[in-house]
Amino acid sequence: MSEPATLYIVPTPIGNLEDISPRALDTLASVAWIAAEDTRHSARLLQHFSISTRTLSLHEHNEDKRAAMLCHRLLSGDDVALISDAGTPLISDPGFVLVRRCREEGIPVIALPGPCAAITALSASGLPTDRFIFEGFLPVKSQARSNMLSSLAERTCTSVFYEAPRRIVDTVRDMQRVLKERQIVVAKEISKAFETYISGTPQEVGDWLEAEAVRQKGEFVVMVSPAVVDVSAIPPEAMTLLTTLSEHLPLKKAAAVVATHYNLKKNALYQAGLDLKSGLA
Repeated sequence: MSEPATLYIVPTPIGNLEDISPRALDTLASVAWIAAEDTRHSARLLQHFSISTRTLSLHEHNEDKRAAMLCHRLLSGDDVALISDAGTPLISDPGFVLVRRCREEGIPVIALPGPCAAITALSASGLPTDRFIFEGFLPVKSQARSNMLSSLAERTCTSVFYEAPRRIVDTVRDMQRVLKERQIVVAKEISKAFETYISGTPQEVGDWLEAEAVRQKGEFVVMVSPAVVDVSAIPPEAMTLLTTLSEHLPLKKAAAVVATHYNLKKNALYQAGLDLKSGLA
């Protein structure tokens, strides 16, 4: 029996076609098949770079069936590349079922580095990047979305979301109601001609979006600043113990020990420790 071929995870541009890497182009041209989220959409990219590799669709409605078929082809010796409509596959896009099955079947999986809207937006947002949580898309229904946003009240790291143009205003207005004056940053049309970053309170950002209908069009990344930790609310003896322990333990572990000892919130202590290290407290 022949050795299995390789599944390549290939990021594609999120706007500017020049962002695709030479390695990605070489891979797309050399594999036997390209599994694309939407073959019609991907055809424009492939035609632009004169790539004639055969394509087939792989999306949320057919991934189970396609995963079985592609694993059979891979086991038979055909290299396969997985792409999404834009950015890095599997990041709020299909592909997990296929990759998991390949791993189970012993098929090599190689991921190429490349464009990702969440990371690109975060790096230019001006919000803390040392710790962040990517949440994908927020719930569609307002109540579920509000419940999700409520969980950010005490989160001490930056939160990153994707949002669709038809829901962007509703989402930001929900943030205004739930998160009040927390700072947010909305990035739209990253790497495209009308790339825009708008930051402020949810009310300020919502007002900006509603001022002109065209501002509500495009692809959006929404980022929420960390909760501000009131270090003065942490007992001095707890801070002293945290400082001492963090000289001998990782900060996260030290914060957990102090939180248990003084019945405090671990995230608040962790953030306070970060602030101490950076000279902010």
